[in-house]
This record gives sequence, structure tokens and C-alpha cells, in this order.
Amino acid sequence: MIRVDSLVKTFGSKTVLDHVTFHFSEGGRIALVGANGSGKTTLLNILTGIQDADSGTVLRPARLRLGYLPQVPNPTPLATVLEEAISGGNGYMQNLVKRHKDALATMTAEYSEAAHKNWEAVDAEYRAERGYALESDAKAVLSGLGFSEETQTRSPGDLSGGWRMRLELAKIFINRPNFLVLDEPTNHLDLPSLVWVEKWLNGFSGTLLFVSHDRGLLRRLPREILHLDHARMTSYQGNFESFLEQREKRMEETAAKADNLRKRREHLEKFVERFGAKATKATQAQSKMKMISRIRDLEGDLGPTEDNLESMHLNIPMGTPSGREVLKIANGAIGYDCPLSKGIQLLIERGQKIAVIGANGIGKSTLLKTIAGRLKPLDGAFTAGHQVRIAWFAQDQLDSLDFEKTVLENVLMMASAKVTQSNARNTLGALLFRGEDVDKKVRVLSGGEKARVGLASLLLQEANFLLMDEPTNHLDISSCEIVSQAIQDYEGTVLFVSHDREFIDAVCTHVFAMLPDGRGMLFEGKLDDYRRLARKAGFPDVLDVEVANPAGPVEPAQTAASQTQSQLSEAEISNLRRDTQRARKRVEKIDQEMTTLRNTIHDIDQKLAGAHSDFALATKLDGERAVAQGKLDDLEMEWLELSGFIEATQETLKAMGRSI
Repeated sequence: MIRVDSLVKTFGSKTVLDHVTFHFSEGGRIALVGANGSGKTTLLNILTGIQDADSGTVLRPARLRLGYLPQVPNPTPLATVLEEAISGGNGYMQNLVKRHKDALATMTAEYSEAAHKNWEAVDAEYRAERGYALESDAKAVLSGLGFSEETQTRSPGDLSGGWRMRLELAKIFINRPNFLVLDEPTNHLDLPSLVWVEKWLNGFSGTLLFVSHDRGLLRRLPREILHLDHARMTSYQGNFESFLEQREKRMEETAAKADNLRKRREHLEKFVERFGAKATKATQAQSKMKMISRIRDLEGDLGPTEDNLESMHLNIPMGTPSGREVLKIANGAIGYDCPLSKGIQLLIERGQKIAVIGANGIGKSTLLKTIAGRLKPLDGAFTAGHQVRIAWFAQDQLDSLDFEKTVLENVLMMASAKVTQSNARNTLGALLFRGEDVDKKVRVLSGGEKARVGLASLLLQEANFLLMDEPTNHLDISSCEIVSQAIQDYEGTVLFVSHDREFIDAVCTHVFAMLPDGRGMLFEGKLDDYRRLARKAGFPDVLDVEVANPAGPVEPAQTAASQTQSQLSEAEISNLRRDTQRARKRVEKIDQEMTTLRNTIHDIDQKLAGAHSDFALATKLDGERAVAQGKLDDLEMEWLELSGFIEATQETLKAMGRSI
């Protein structure tokens, strides 16, 4: 397929690609790994033609059908989600559809032998590529990615940013590429959709190149690992675990070779130092100096053998232990103007580490916000136990940071008084803030870096009950491992939301599964234990896309949910309708607020583009943009949850033969 030869790419004084050469063979399943900032996305951009290399060549075959997830969704989509998905941009399938229509039109308008042969050739290709099944295939892909039948008829402009990116992923799959390039393909996906995408990728017959921090995906999907390190790329056969073993062995061999070269060089340097000034040894000394120069060149060719970082251990201080019962929820209802989930029964005990799982939009983050006191419960009792001290981490905690203080100052400001500067530096180091990074002002950080500052602050508050919403986002693989081990060692209680299956299974002692119909149930064990115990209990499997996102032809009588639905009283049906109307009104208001915020962000970006010479103004604008983006993220999450509630209610009433 694609071949790259001697690619070089620099940004200022930093070289991210140094004469990189590789042939991406047909049918390869390749993961590209490397530390944050190592140049992975740059390489993908060069492969796909978005960026140019400073030197080197990229050879692409004429039959290449490239699929690449864009950084932003299509700004001018078609009328409905389904139409936009079928359109697929300007890819191979869309060109084939156009050629098929044109060939038929030509043959119909003016029949000839040549026109008929052309039609037959195009039609054969169209049939081979399942052109006649394009719409049904598109519906299946959209359903797998969590789009309900009702959502497929909506305008893409009504979707939040995360769902717009899911639609772009659907378009890529529907376009049937033979070379697929994905940068963090599991971002924006809930756990059920992630399971579906992995299954789809396992069945993909073309060449797959992807970047991911999902360790489970890296273990199960690739057959080859490309490691980008210090601008050089090395290939390893096998999956991620095999890569780690091979790299460790190679590093040991490299270190031994480097040590032998160092010893030999030092011996020669001592000879030159001792005899260089003596006339009788001058010729030998010059010969030794040339040899020293050659050895130094060899040492340089070996490159760095380690990242020169000490093995880091992260400790989460707990402070005073809580009582045995940490939190009891009785008949809880959560949501905004209307409930997303009702009748929640949950008892959390000291030391439990509970993963909250389910589709996007059913209230997982809302549950954490309610427990943290950021939202009021709509009904029921939320009772904290004796001496419970809560610390809460969310993705949008920008308001809690002081943009004019440094990273270290922010963490120490929010951490427990007992936390030392050394403790804070160690925690920040594990979260990718190393050396002088801790002295940067927060205002100059990216959104992901700000989120990591918030995570560091949470871990150092000496709380005994941690609430964590996607704690491993914005972390590289090694940092995920460090945080995962720290939470396992933590003696307190943890309730967390994550879409990283490897992290969930490493950390959790229990799984709390939430359904679109508002029900939830606690299961002991890991994800596999949940699936086994759920089957025994007759509880639907939320890792099944059709259960998590009721989108397709599932007979209501087949699920336990339908039994609950059929038992609803007229009063409960009336309440559902009232809550749905409230949700729709709130969604309309959110749409208006999001439009206003997007316009605000656009205006700020325009001003930032012309403020490079005015540092004070650029700093002020950057802060305003961060606040506006944080508010927009909050609204998108609320929109998503309310939309999920509306769809679930419609499914419930539809199953009963009722309408909204």
C-alpha cells in the first residue's frame, strides 16, 4: 500500500521525524505508539496528505481508498444524519454511486452497445461493493455507533460535538476504504459502541493504522507495533504486550553495547591523555583519537536507551477513614429539569471501587455530580456515611483553576495542607508534568493539560471517597498504568466513570450498570463477572449496543425492560409525558445557548488570530475562550443526557402502543 522513504519533519529546533522509512503492507493491522508529543499525529497527517514533510517521499498506489477521521466535523452536512452518513464525503463509494447513476442515465437517454457495456461494468462493480445495500449498511453502522432510528432522521446540526465526530467515523466505515487511518478512534464513544467498533475493526480486511491509548485495544487488535521515539521509528511484530517485551530486551542489549563502547572509549581517552604529548607515542595517540571519534559516532547511532525518567510510584493520601457505609441512595432520581434516571437504589461501602457503565446520555456523569453536591437530586434520599470526605474530578473543572498561578501553585492551593511540594511534584510527574512544566502558568496550558492539573489536585486532597469522571483522558499509556496502580493501592472508596475497559478491569471491585429506561443494578467483580451475573439475574447487558442504545428491531417482549414498561400506571405514563415535554423545552434552550457560545468562541478565535503581538490581550482572550469552552462542554453533556432520556421515553411508550 503506502510507502514512506526518509521522511524528515521539524518544528522550530525540534525534529519529530528523522529519516523515517516504512512500507505499510496490504492487510496490515498496525498500532502507532509513542509518548505525547513524539510526532504520531504529524506522521498520520503526512501519510494522509494534510501536512507535507520537510524532505522524503510518500508513495501512494493509484487504487488507494484512504479513510481518515478529520479533526473537525463537516461544517455543511446534509439534511439528516442518515443522508450525511451515506454521502461519506468524496470517497470511493460516493464516486461509484455517481458513476452508477450517470451510466444508467446515459444508457436510458441514448441506448448503444458501448453505453450498455459501460453500464454492465459499472453495475458489476456496484454490486460487488454492495451498492444496492448502501442505505441498509449505513443504518447498521449508525446503529452500531449508538444512533437510534429517531436520531438518524435528525439534522446533524442538532448533534453535540462528540456525536458529530461519531457521524464522521460512520462515514469513513460506510465509504469502505482499503487503508484506514484512525487517531484515537475510541474517543467520543461510550462503552457499548466501543465494543462494536472493535468488532468492526477486527473484521476489516484492508490496512489499518491507528493511534490509541486504550491498552485493551492495543492488546487485542494490532499485529504490528510501530514505536516512534526521539524522532525515530522502530517496528515490532505482535501486539502491545509483545512490543513491551521485545523493547525491554532490545533496550537491555543496547544498554550493554553502549556500556561496552563507553568503557572502550574511556580506556582510549586515558591512553591519549597519558601519552598524547610524548613524541614516541604521538602517532599511536592520533590513531586512538580517531578511534574515539568513531566510537562516539557509534554511541550517537544507538540513541537514547531510556527516557531518563525514574520509575514513578503515585501515592494517593486518604486521611481519616470513613465509616463502613459510605453512601446510601434510596429511590433516587437524578437529572436537570426532568429525571434521567429514577428509583436508584445503591449502597456503597468503604473500600469498594465501583465502575459506572452504560450508554452516553443516560446520566452517569449526572449521578456523580449529584453525589458531589453540584446538582440537587430530583427525588429520593442521598445519605453520606460517617466522616465521609468527598473529592470530585470532572472533565470541565476549569473554573476551579487559577489561570495566573503555576501548575504547582494550583495543585498545592487545592491539595491537603499536609501535602508537601515533593509529594505534589511526584504526582504531577506521573501525570506528564516534568521538570520545568510545573512552573508554567495554567493560562498557557491546553485543555487536556488543565484537566490533568485538576486530576492531580483531586488525588492530593486526602479525601476518603473519590468521584472520578473519565480520569484517564489526556494521559499516555505509562501514566494510565501509574494512576491505575495508585487507585488499586488506595485504601478509600472510588466511584468512577470510564470507557477504558483495561482501566475498569484493573481498578473496579464492582460494576454499577445503568439502563436507558432509568434502572440500575450493582454487580460484584469485573466486566466479565458483570456480564455473567447479569445473565443470571435477567438484567440486560449494557455492553450490547442494542440494549444500551435502543435503536433497532428488538422485540419489546424480549427484554426485562419491557416487563417494567408494561406495568406502568396511567399516572406514571402521564408523568413520563410531562417530563419529556420539559426535557424538549430544555433541549431547545440549550441549542440556543450552545449557538451563542459557539459564536462567542468563533469571535474570540478571530481576535486571537490578530493578537500575537499583544501578549496581555492574547492571555486575556485565551482565558475567556477556556471559560466559554468549559460552559459549552457542560451544555453538550446536558443536551446528550436529555436527548437520551427523550429517546428512552419514546421507546418505552412505543413498546406500550402509546405516543408522547
